[in-house]
Amino acid sequence: MADQLKSIICIEDDADMNELIQLILRRKGFKVDGAMNGSDGLRKIREAIPDLVLLDLMIGDPNGWEVYQQLKADEKTKEIPVMIVTAKAECVDKVLGLYIAKVVDYVSKPFLPSDLIERVNKVLAKKSPEKNI
Repeated sequence: MADQLKSIICIEDDADMNELIQLILRRKGFKVDGAMNGSDGLRKIREAIPDLVLLDLMIGDPNGWEVYQQLKADEKTKEIPVMIVTAKAECVDKVLGLYIAKVVDYVSKPFLPSDLIERVNKVLAKKSPEKNI
């Protein structure tokens, strides 16, 4: 099963939060890579084509929404599910993310590790049901 690890790229500019998310996900058996800004995240995504992207909105160079738009505009990356993980927890931000931009989920910080794992598993289960046959 080791060759079937689901890969995740976490784009988060807070080093401690980036490390925490990676630690939580690795302990649950995911292959995780982190990026500290938008351009590094885009480069890693295009090189690795992960199963899921966790994206903070308040990053720089470019910001989270710009990263999301670039991913969705690129044929190679447009099908990768993107989960927003951010401290921007206003109702308008969630509506914009979930209903306008169509991100797969919107997780507000702070979050419980068990909640993050549950939501990641849910998204990945939806992404590849045909692979489980």
